Amino acid sequence: MTLSDPRRKKPALQAFREGNPGKHPVPDIAAVPPSELTEPDWRETFRTVDDPEREAVKSRCSAVASHEWRRVVPVLKIAVGLGEVDTTVLKNYCISAARIDQCERELSEHGLLVRGERGWQKNGATTIAGQYRSQLARHIRELGLSPSARTAITSPEPDADDSGVWD
Repeated sequence: MTLSDPRRKKPALQAFREGNPGKHPVPDIAAVPPSELTEPDWRETFRTVDDPEREAVKSRCSAVASHEWRRVVPVLKIAVGLGEVDTTVLKNYCISAARIDQCERELSEHGLLVRGERGWQKNGATTIAGQYRSQLARHIRELGLSPSARTAITSPEPDADDSGVWD
């Protein structure tokens, strides 16, 4: 169970990563074989556009996502033992971080309020940033990147013998 929702059980991968103090049965398929994670091609996610101003924004998003990937993947590989199946969650985490950066730059440039047809209105980037922040919080919790999630994660023990499933 998670503290935020006591009726909902932890996902099997989270129980495998964080340990299972309640000794509830966890399927063996929760274990993920270790692998070398390759950084996605951010040009596929942030496509090239014709407008030079929008191209600069896209390039910035690619750079932020790439920086975030290079920052968290080495730590998570050691702390959690990520596998190839975790690539989608990591990619979505990096995209969320890049989009939040994009929204914050928009808000810094144009402000929280913009003049519209009917007077002053809330800048749409505030809503978008809020939605991406909630997504980012879910990814942080899932990947164990917050301080509270890190305390619950036990690092994989280095095995002296090679009798493991993926050895």
